[in-house]
This record gives sequence, C-alpha cells and structure tokens, in this order.
Amino acid sequence: MPKVSAAQGFTLKLKFYREKDGRWLADIPALPGVTAYGRTKKQAMAAAEALALRLIADRLEHGEAVPGER
Repeated sequence: MPKVSAAQGFTLKLKFYREKDGRWLADIPALPGVTAYGRTKKQAMAAAEALALRLIADRLEHGEAVPGER
C-alpha cells in the first residue's frame, strides 16, 4: 500500500537583487526576515531556501501558520 503524506506542497516566491559590489540578495517576502546574500545568484537562493526551511519547520513545530499558496 502506498504511503500517504499529510504534508501539502506550497509555493513561496523569491525576489533577487544585485548589490553594487556584485553580491546577490535573495528575499522571500512572505517570510519576514528570510533574506540571504551570496556571491552568486545560485548561492543566495540556496541560502534563502535553507533559512526558509528552518523557519517553516520551527513554525510547524510550534503549531503556527505557514504562509504561501497551498
């Protein structure tokens, strides 16, 4: 029998900005405080995604709402 997960997928939008010094900034507006820098756009995205996952896990652990489209 297939295993059924109670987790639902959702989407959070990332916004990217380029600083004058060349660094990239990745921001997730739906999660205040989830902003990360990287030398490349890919590094900034990976750092922001890791931070978002930690924040979402913490919210779920404490029974708080998780933003985003479901």
